[in-house]
Amino acid sequence: MLLPLSTPQLSIGCPILDDCLGGGIPCNSITELVGESGSGKTQLCLQLTVPAQLPPSHGGLEGSTVYIFTEFSFPFRRLQQLGNLYHASYPNLIRLEPLEDIYVHGVHDAQQLIHVLGDIEAFIAIDHTHLPVKLIVIDSIAALFRSQYQTTPADLKWRFEIFFNISGTLKGLANKFGLAVVVTNQVVDFIGPHDKVNEVRLGNLESLDTSGRRVSPALGLAWAHCINSRVFLARHEQSIEVSIRNAPSTSICSQTHRTFHLVFAPHLAYALAEFVIIKEGIVGVSQ
Repeated sequence: MLLPLSTPQLSIGCPILDDCLGGGIPCNSITELVGESGSGKTQLCLQLTVPAQLPPSHGGLEGSTVYIFTEFSFPFRRLQQLGNLYHASYPNLIRLEPLEDIYVHGVHDAQQLIHVLGDIEAFIAIDHTHLPVKLIVIDSIAALFRSQYQTTPADLKWRFEIFFNISGTLKGLANKFGLAVVVTNQVVDFIGPHDKVNEVRLGNLESLDTSGRRVSPALGLAWAHCINSRVFLARHEQSIEVSIRNAPSTSICSQTHRTFHLVFAPHLAYALAEFVIIKEGIVGVSQ
């Protein structure tokens, strides 16, 4: 399956990572970023919000962002840093205060998210923003279900209904207004057969590994059926020998090795790239 030629895409701002996605984050669908804490999920979400304001000729959507966060305090300082960097690079294309085109809202449970998504539709329809809303970020979806539901059949049924309610609303907004939707998800430790998770392959991968652990995306297969594309961000600590000048022996240091995996997408094959996190954001590393 190929994306329609008219489907807009939002550039990550890095050609290497954009290539993994066939050009960028697609509109009219839901893209999930899954990984352990510290893997770069929030960093990548923040990185998308400012270039989204750029015109399509520069990889953007010429639109504003609604950013919904569900845990911790929102990293305004880091977002301001990214905004300043992008404004310095594109002074004539991005406003001096790019954060004015990023609308941040905190939610604490799934029912509140459903209510907020209804408000977002009205907010978009009013069209009183400087730039039309073209990106919705939910960071993270898993936090809303961490302890709210049990594992009884009735609770599982209710949770599945919530999943499809949320994803159906997001897909409806994406298709109605031509939005890109990005959600983050967490991982849980997996114990079972090496080649499958719950007897189903993880898209194009036989298993997900990060920090020496075998993991699977949180929320299970029910949620996996609610998204269109899944990107897995992995990190591994590596020990390397470093020679120190005038020292009699080498020293062992730890180095973080990060990888970006396109696990599944309806229009693309599996893709992999290494990346680093620097002041300018997430950047792919040439092989």
